[in-house]
Amino acid sequence: MKKAVFPGSFDPLTLGHCDIINKSLNLFDEIVLAIGVNSTKESMFSIDQRKKFIHDEFINEEKIKILTYEGLTVDFCKKINANFIVRGLRNPADFEFEKTIAQTNKKLTGIETIFFLTSPETAYISSSIVREIITNKGEYTKLVPKSVRWC
Repeated sequence: MKKAVFPGSFDPLTLGHCDIINKSLNLFDEIVLAIGVNSTKESMFSIDQRKKFIHDEFINEEKIKILTYEGLTVDFCKKINANFIVRGLRNPADFEFEKTIAQTNKKLTGIETIFFLTSPETAYISSSIVREIITNKGEYTKLVPKSVRWC
């Protein structure tokens, strides 16, 4: 069984995340969308809200599980017997940052990272940009799936 972890804050889930999730569905038998819990970081949305966004968006997808974790992603992967980490790349800066982490993870644990390029129509989207737009009462609905849109 090919099991992958796609870690992130998903604060909130964006169309960029959905793009990577949909691409990974063809490669893996199970994909764990792992919401990282960082007690030092203040989130816009609660863990329960973020779980609901993901659940509602992928309600009919049996391959997806939603879990939360603290600590190192590779330790979480080992705990749930996942041999792959999924990451999305939007630009060269993402690649340089993610490459170093992936190489370290591989060397220390044997866990392989699979990179997906985001589609051009979602490559500019980030959760931090979406949060900034929401905070300033801007139009954010074109950047997130229906499960994240409200009033």
